[in-house]
Amino acid sequence: MAYAAAYPVPAARPALSLGCYPAWDPARPGHTLAAETGTGVRGGGERKHTWWPSIERRAHGLVAGLGVDPVVSGWYAVPYLASLAGAGGQVAGLPVAVRDQVENKGELGRILRAAGVPWSMVIAARTYTGRLPELARLRREVGSHRLVVQAAHAAGGRGTVFVDDARDMERAAGLAGPWRVSAFVPGPSSNVTVLSVPDGCGGVRVYVDRPSHKAIGVAAVGIGAAKSAGNDWSVPWPAADVSAVVDAAVRVGVWAWETHRMTGLWGLDCIWSESGPVINEINARKQGTTEVSGVNQQLAGFPPLVTAHLAVQLGVTPTWLPAAEEFNTVTVAAASGGELGPYYLKVRARGAVRAREDFPGSGIYRLSGERLVWAHPGAHPAQADSDAGCVLIANAPEAGTACESGAELGTVEGLTRGPGSPFAGPGELSARGWALLGAFDQWFIVEEGTL
Repeated sequence: MAYAAAYPVPAARPALSLGCYPAWDPARPGHTLAAETGTGVRGGGERKHTWWPSIERRAHGLVAGLGVDPVVSGWYAVPYLASLAGAGGQVAGLPVAVRDQVENKGELGRILRAAGVPWSMVIAARTYTGRLPELARLRREVGSHRLVVQAAHAAGGRGTVFVDDARDMERAAGLAGPWRVSAFVPGPSSNVTVLSVPDGCGGVRVYVDRPSHKAIGVAAVGIGAAKSAGNDWSVPWPAADVSAVVDAAVRVGVWAWETHRMTGLWGLDCIWSESGPVINEINARKQGTTEVSGVNQQLAGFPPLVTAHLAVQLGVTPTWLPAAEEFNTVTVAAASGGELGPYYLKVRARGAVRAREDFPGSGIYRLSGERLVWAHPGAHPAQADSDAGCVLIANAPEAGTACESGAELGTVEGLTRGPGSPFAGPGELSARGWALLGAFDQWFIVEEGTL
C-alpha cells in the first residue's frame, strides 16, 4: 500500500515477498515466492494458514542470495521469521511474549482496568480454567442469556463461539482453554489501527486511526459466524463515541508501553452498543485491516502508519508524523464527518471453483451491468472510485488456478462516500455488494458444489 500509492514511498517496497498468494504488478516486490505458484491450487480451510513449510527451504535460499542482513517484516516476531532473518538480520514485529500477554483475551478486563479505561467500556466477563461450567451456571455468573466464549489466543474469529444452546456449548468446549466468557453485546463492530511511538523522553505517543464499520459473518461471500467479511471506513460514527474510543486506545497504549515497552502497530476492536462503544479485543500485532486502513492516513496527507511501524521497529524515529494529539483530532473529525473512506470485501469460494483461463487477475475493474470488466493494472484502493462503479480486485488467483472450498478468492476494494459501499449493515451486503459478488463470481467456473 505504501509503495503502490499516488505518492509512493519507494523505500517501503520489499526486495522479497513471501506468502500464500503471489503479488502482482504494479505492487510486485523485487521477487515473490508464493505457496500456490507452481501448484496451481489455492487451498481452503486451515490449509491457507500452513503455507510456510512448503516454501521454507526456497525462502532461506532467496534470502541468502540477497547478500545482505535482511529486515523481515511480519505480524509479530515468530520463530520461523527469526530463523529467516538469521544472526545478523532483524524481525520488524512485536515480540511473541509481548503479544501473548497483551492479546490474552482472558486478561482483557484486568488490562482495561489497569489502563484506566472507563468501566462503561468494559464488557462483563469471567475467565475459566480447567473446564467450562454448564451453560446455566455460565449464564448466572456472567449475567447474560447469550454468551461469547473465546480462547485466550486466537485470531480472525477462529477462537470465538457465540453460545445460544447446548450444541454451541459443545463447540465452545472444543476451544483451547483458558476461556473468556462474556455477555453478548448487540451492536455493530469495528477495528481500530493504533501506532505506539516512543517519544524519546521515556514516554510514548499513541496515534489512533479511524474506527471502521466491520462486517461479520456474511454467509453470501463464504464468511462464517464471528469472522470478518471486510471493513468500511466511509460510514460516520458519533463524534463523542469516536473520542471515547481514541481516549481508550491512548490509555491502553500508554499502559502497554509502561508495562511491556510495546511499540509499533496494534489494534483495538470495539462493539458500538446503544449506550456507547465497548472494547472486546486488543490485538498486539498488525491486523487484517492494517493494509487498507493505511488509505485513511494517505487521505489525511501522511504515509501509512505501517511505514512508521517499520521505522520504530528498527529504532528510527518517524519524524514525518505530527503530534499525536493533532493526528487524533483529525481522526475524530474524519470518522464522524462522513468523509471519503476506503473499504474492502472478502470473497471466499463457497465450493470448489477454478479461475477462468481469461481471468485478468488482480487490478482495476469497472462494474458494467452484471459484469466486472477489466480496466487497467492497479494495486491501490484510491485508484478505484467505487461511487463511479470502479473497484480494485486484490489478492486474486492467477488464471486457471484451482480454488478449494473456503479458499480466499480475493478482496474487492475501493474508495466511497457511501453509495459504493458493498455493505448494508454489520452482517449483510448492500445492493452494490450483491452486484459485485455476482459479477466477481462470473470469473470462476464451478468444479463441484454450488456457489
